[in-house]
Amino acid sequence: MDQLSKDHSSKSPPGGIRITARALFVSERLNTSGLERGDVLSTTPLAFRVNANGVAILFRYGVVVLIGLNALEEEEFLRGLEHRMTGKSERRDEEIAIIELAPEREDQIPPGGPICLQSLSPERLILIGEALAKSVVLARHEREVASVFDTTEPFARELSRSGRMRGSRRSILKNIGNALLVRHRVSGPVEVEEKPDVLWDKAHLERLYARLEDEYELKERAESLNRKLAVIAESAQVLTDIIDTRRSLRLEVIIVLLILFEVIITIYQLAVGRHV
Repeated sequence: MDQLSKDHSSKSPPGGIRITARALFVSERLNTSGLERGDVLSTTPLAFRVNANGVAILFRYGVVVLIGLNALEEEEFLRGLEHRMTGKSERRDEEIAIIELAPEREDQIPPGGPICLQSLSPERLILIGEALAKSVVLARHEREVASVFDTTEPFARELSRSGRMRGSRRSILKNIGNALLVRHRVSGPVEVEEKPDVLWDKAHLERLYARLEDEYELKERAESLNRKLAVIAESAQVLTDIIDTRRSLRLEVIIVLLILFEVIITIYQLAVGRHV
């Protein structure tokens, strides 16, 4: 289990302080090995302090959560990670949250308001990082799945309208490959419904994480994504069946033409034999 640093609530700033948490999808994979340091707050996910007030949380599935850093500090930190990124993303999907220190209240997320915390303890910040990371990954996957639906819809519309599907075998195969690639990528290492490791030692924070799950609709979005992935799998199967049907029909036509050609040759030979 991760070894968290002690709660630093005794050194927390006075209530009303607000900090920004930003989750960024930077690459398909992020190598975090060798980044362990003395000020580590957690090893799974890897979390450590960047400066007096900032915290960085790194996830192997390509998400970086930065808390309490300004824009320049964020860019400098991300540049230092570029050599650890595999499949660097050209477009950075992001999720932003405002965290407010409210020692007089229990941890809560008021509608339309900031995330209110009793203290800026490492485990609370890590839980927020977990929720933001999962939300930004879901957002990226939702966009990728939507792009597959956009390319599949014309095929379905044409099939419904005319009972046939236009397009070359190459275009259909390209569509199948795109669908399978997205399905494989989305079914990757991110388990949205998996319980964060922090909660195994800090059970009293389960209510906070449940509120974060509700705020970002993590379970509902994951279920919706799974349903769409099932549709994508069915669509890929239908397109594969159509290709197989086309191939079978082409073979049948070729066989019929060969038989017809053989019949014509036989008739011709019989006719020539009679004249001789």
